[in-house]
Amino acid sequence: MKKTLKIFLASVLVLSIAMLAGCNKTSDTTSESTSQTTSSVSEDTATAAEPTVSTSEKVGTADEPTGDKPVILVVSFGTSYNDTRDKTIGAIENKIAETYPDYEVRRAFTSQIIIDKLKERDNLEIDNVEEALDRLVSDGVKTLVVQPTHLMNGYEYDDLAAAVEEYKDKFDSVAFGAPLLSSDEDLNKITEILPEITKEYNNDDTAVIFMGHGTEHEANAVYEKLQGKLTNAGQNNYYIGTVEATPSLDDMVAAAKEGGYKKVVLEPLMVVAGDHANNDMAGDEDDSWKSVFEKEGFEVECVLSGLGEFTEIQDIYAAHVGDAIAELDK
Repeated sequence: MKKTLKIFLASVLVLSIAMLAGCNKTSDTTSESTSQTTSSVSEDTATAAEPTVSTSEKVGTADEPTGDKPVILVVSFGTSYNDTRDKTIGAIENKIAETYPDYEVRRAFTSQIIIDKLKERDNLEIDNVEEALDRLVSDGVKTLVVQPTHLMNGYEYDDLAAAVEEYKDKFDSVAFGAPLLSSDEDLNKITEILPEITKEYNNDDTAVIFMGHGTEHEANAVYEKLQGKLTNAGQNNYYIGTVEATPSLDDMVAAAKEGGYKKVVLEPLMVVAGDHANNDMAGDEDDSWKSVFEKEGFEVECVLSGLGEFTEIQDIYAAHVGDAIAELDK
């Protein structure tokens, strides 16, 4: 009798799930399309596009548990600028997915402010790190590679590493990829990449200035190291500054004056051309980098391209994922 009752209840449960799935088919499809990476959209509107990478956005991933399939969780600070998100974060994720087809690639953001804004404005739900890790555990994932898109191993990276450490015993194996600028080899590559992607602006009358974020963390030293490598490579009109640390905007103005340049080209040394690039660098406010240089008599051109747009940068992140995967086998 008990066995018959169990079979009957199981049948009812299966039938109910099937009916609910049928009723929600249209709304689930719409939500999944909206939750995936979008393209050709403005800051204020989001247009759905065919997904090219399976992200860890809340809608569209939980219905099909991953099981034993390994996952690469790509973690970014995030941005509310939809167009640059697709060109940078999305491009890096797609590059990683293409390079490692045996892995599922998911997305998480570390900025809850951005996550909340995207949810409210665009109805776009993206996991924070804890939510992404909980989802991985719930889906039965056993092998995990975490790849941050951070520029350096600063505070943001430290927080991510600490969060993953708390979940480490919930997976059979976990590996951690390095940020963009983690070794001399990385810096040497960037030293070659920056002049290449800005070669149309490279002349004796122009100072090419890259604006990084900057941090109080000791990792801020990477900016000075990169400047040294550029100078040693003969790129004397290339400068590295930061918004919130040193070298500062004042340092950049002084360097441009000392070099006797007539024109300044400003470009973000950030994965995404988001708020800092559009406002702190290229904004019309009196204290923006563009305005300050113009007041000093320079001709100014702003290039709003995040580093993540360039295939050479995407290749570095993909290589760091490969290094992390290699650690899984040790």
